[in-house]
Amino acid sequence: MKVSKIRVNGMKNPVGYAFDSVRISWLVTDTEASKAVWAEVSIASDPDFQNIVSQKEGENLNSACEVMDMELKPRTRYYIRVRVRGDNRERAVSDETAFFETGKMEETWKAKWIKPQEGDEFHPVFRKDFQVKGKVSQARLYISGLGLYSARVNGVHVGEEVLTPYYSDYKTEVQYQTYDVTELIQLENELTVELGNGWYKGYFGLAGTDKNFGSEFQMIAELHITYGDGTEEVITSDESWEYRGSDTENSDIYNGEIINHLLWESRENTWKPSVEAVWDKKLVERYSLPVIEHEEMPVQEVIHTPADETVLDFGQNFAGYVEFRAELPKGTKVVLDFGEILQNDNFYNANYRRAKAQFVYVSDGRKETVKPQFTYFGFRYVRVTGWPGKVKPEDFTGRALYSDMEVTGSIETGHKKVNQLLSNVMWGQKSNSVDFPTDCPQRDERLGWTGDAQVFSGTASFNMNTEAFYNKFLHDLRIEQKKLDGIMPGVIPVFDPDGAAFAAVWGDIATFLPSLLYERFGDIKLLEEYYPMMKDWVDKITKEDKARGQRYLFDYGNQLGDWLALDGRTEQSMKGGTDDYFIGSCYYAMSAQKVSDAAKALGKEEDAQYYQELHEKIRAAVLREYFTETGRLSIDTQTGYIVALYSGIYKDKERVINGLKERLYKDCYKIKGGFVGAPIMCKVMADNNLQEEAFYFLLQENYPGWMHCIDLGATTIWERWNSVLDDGTMSGTMMNSLNHYAFGSVVEFLYLHVMGIRPLEPGFKKVQISPLINQKLRWVKASYESVYGTYKVEWRLKKDGRVHAKIEIPFGCTALVGFPFYPGQPTGELGAGVYEFEYKPTEDLRNRYTKKTLFGDMMQDEKAMEIIDRVAPPLYQFLVSGDEEFLNESLTTLKGMFFLGFSPELIEQLAVELTQLCDEPD
Repeated sequence: MKVSKIRVNGMKNPVGYAFDSVRISWLVTDTEASKAVWAEVSIASDPDFQNIVSQKEGENLNSACEVMDMELKPRTRYYIRVRVRGDNRERAVSDETAFFETGKMEETWKAKWIKPQEGDEFHPVFRKDFQVKGKVSQARLYISGLGLYSARVNGVHVGEEVLTPYYSDYKTEVQYQTYDVTELIQLENELTVELGNGWYKGYFGLAGTDKNFGSEFQMIAELHITYGDGTEEVITSDESWEYRGSDTENSDIYNGEIINHLLWESRENTWKPSVEAVWDKKLVERYSLPVIEHEEMPVQEVIHTPADETVLDFGQNFAGYVEFRAELPKGTKVVLDFGEILQNDNFYNANYRRAKAQFVYVSDGRKETVKPQFTYFGFRYVRVTGWPGKVKPEDFTGRALYSDMEVTGSIETGHKKVNQLLSNVMWGQKSNSVDFPTDCPQRDERLGWTGDAQVFSGTASFNMNTEAFYNKFLHDLRIEQKKLDGIMPGVIPVFDPDGAAFAAVWGDIATFLPSLLYERFGDIKLLEEYYPMMKDWVDKITKEDKARGQRYLFDYGNQLGDWLALDGRTEQSMKGGTDDYFIGSCYYAMSAQKVSDAAKALGKEEDAQYYQELHEKIRAAVLREYFTETGRLSIDTQTGYIVALYSGIYKDKERVINGLKERLYKDCYKIKGGFVGAPIMCKVMADNNLQEEAFYFLLQENYPGWMHCIDLGATTIWERWNSVLDDGTMSGTMMNSLNHYAFGSVVEFLYLHVMGIRPLEPGFKKVQISPLINQKLRWVKASYESVYGTYKVEWRLKKDGRVHAKIEIPFGCTALVGFPFYPGQPTGELGAGVYEFEYKPTEDLRNRYTKKTLFGDMMQDEKAMEIIDRVAPPLYQFLVSGDEEFLNESLTTLKGMFFLGFSPELIEQLAVELTQLCDEPD
């Protein structure tokens, strides 16, 4: 038995965070025991656990979230120990050194905010020289800066993080970070801090100005040094610090960065005394996870374009920057421009709009490793200008940047393009997780759009442990919501409160995201913390509805609707054809239900009843407004039917399902949904016995669709279904990112239905495992590391038609397990352990086709086309002529075409022969 992965508030050994509460989690592995019968969590102020400050023990401790009762002290490290006894008498104690450390908390800062003197608007570097007075046992640096800072002690960068202190609503607060710098301290020391623009004072936001939050460079720092005898010395930022201009000529999140080592060659750049600055906003402990360098991305190819330019191809779209080793002649100016795609084999980044996205380096002849400090880019291709001599692949290395989250989910299949889709989605998530969830990482936006985050959060939280990452986002959102009288804005930051988007789906992140985090991570304290956010959102809609006469509908305001759907006025329209207010009202109902469910979990019975009754009133209003007496939905769009099924609002479920089927038929089985409909369509279909349709839309390769984008070379998820046209050209530049993750939400379907894992209790302590088996996938290997442990599901369709499956259930967990077309009784509830199954399904799952398969999917199958030609020659002629209508017919829909000679007998003969075609899986 082994106790491992101790986490505090979802983080490993966090230092300097805002600990509003202390929640401990741990995993038990390597044991024959199935559950714990006793556990103990101890927190001490020393690593030997002589001074225990908080302890809990018993048989009911929650390994996913045990809330500890303790009073925290500032600038203190606490150590954690967990002991467990299993139901087979095995015992274990955590052997890892787990800890957390507080920041300054409410302690008064001794340091002052400092800045350059009036008129010095260059990028400054501050310094403080100091000596230590003896043997140093501990040193901590507490630091922040406006906009971004980069600190060094004796020339060594402090920590691994970049882009600190990260994004905040700087009108309200700024974060500071805490670093252990003990190993960097010498007898004689120099502490330097460089500042860049960043989100605070660079170009940022939809307005595109550089004066959104502030205009002055500022910094604050305290270095606390503890000596071997227990005495302490504090080095504080004040007017004794000197500053001068750095070699950073300019920096900007959108435009990039210029490092110019000749900037001060002909100008005076002496050290000057700094001056005290005024910062009247809150200085708070960090919420942001570290943004660090992750994957090293080698150059895949050096391209010499028809335009006589040199372009690096990294083979993968990602967010980060390029690093190179410089030993260049003095005066050399190297310019790197970043782009996502080539056009006519030439470099292109017009879709970045006003974002210059450029890194410039001017050498003074020194030898060094070069990379930006105060910006990042979204890119696959880099144009290199000014490099002396031949550009070689090994000269440059890409560095992927994103917030430090553990990967928790993995799926691999026997379908190469599905595997590529999984990779594309993961890279989209990484690229848009630079401190907070963004819409895109490359153009003049990179904003916290709440709709994108809401629809993708389910997929994101399977792929990675997002608990702390989304906690920071919710913290930022809550700050804005309080200012907006309950409105959850469509995007942060909100620079114009009067223009905040008050819209469904986007604003419903206020209820959807806290509910999801509770479902995935079982953290009741996090749900409790953001319960007021959930209530305030629903109450704001209700308040505005009352002012309009209380119709119990969200049928007002400038809704964003089914964003970028294909059934709008044109395929390039921003909004689709589904009624905005129908979507809004359905989400209003779902949000009210989520508040009621949260209230129940928190023991707030009166609230639970009120919001449940509100949900029923909204549901009744939607039924009155949008459904006929006989149960027909008046919103005849794909997204309309999908949202009705998703929200559970209908009079006759089968009629809505049939309406969706008919709509799909009329749409020639082409995706029409945008950010509302498409992300949830496959999982909603699978939830409503339309599994074959779900797999069809996942796997079909024609436009529009996920596989179609992959066929056109996508390595991330596109903003639009038609971002790139079939000839390889961009469909437009106004709003066209090749690294948006909203449509990547389809991967949640792969976890929930293809892996087949669904939580029945918060944190996945109890689950349902019911994988869907599809002949085109052939096999699946999937795992998900929940807060209680790792679930694994594998299945393979064998050559003889039998299904072989293997399931692993972690310690302390149970699963209700079932398989498709399983003969006899369901397998039932299983406890922790590894289980293998092999069975002959009641239907042959090797069959290539069913009666619902579209004839267009048979066009490349010689055997199928031979059968069609022999049995139904007229149909064969329609198909080979490219008749789109018949390509989108099936054996089922052909029944209505008796007038073309397709008799029931002919259709039955086709059905018998086509549905008997089998593939023998590898």
